[in-house]
Amino acid sequence: MDPDRDLEKMNRDQLVAEVKRLRAGIRAHRDSTGHDLCWHHPDLWGLLPERLTPDVAVPPWPKFLRGCLRYREALERELPNAPEADFEYD
Repeated sequence: MDPDRDLEKMNRDQLVAEVKRLRAGIRAHRDSTGHDLCWHHPDLWGLLPERLTPDVAVPPWPKFLRGCLRYREALERELPNAPEADFEYD
């Protein structure tokens, strides 16, 4: 089954509206910062027309935390001049 088949039925105005909606969702994800970078993002997945509950597997704590450290290290390498958001998550 083609999950994008609905696009074939849309007229130009509907397609433009869909592109704008998707871009807004991507920008919201892109513009997340601080602790929001680490979170599960079902709102982003919710932009897709198919309604699925992802089968998320969560690593055990030690492996999960090692992954968080690697992610933070990658940010340090790739965005060395990014400002720090020095606050605790509530």
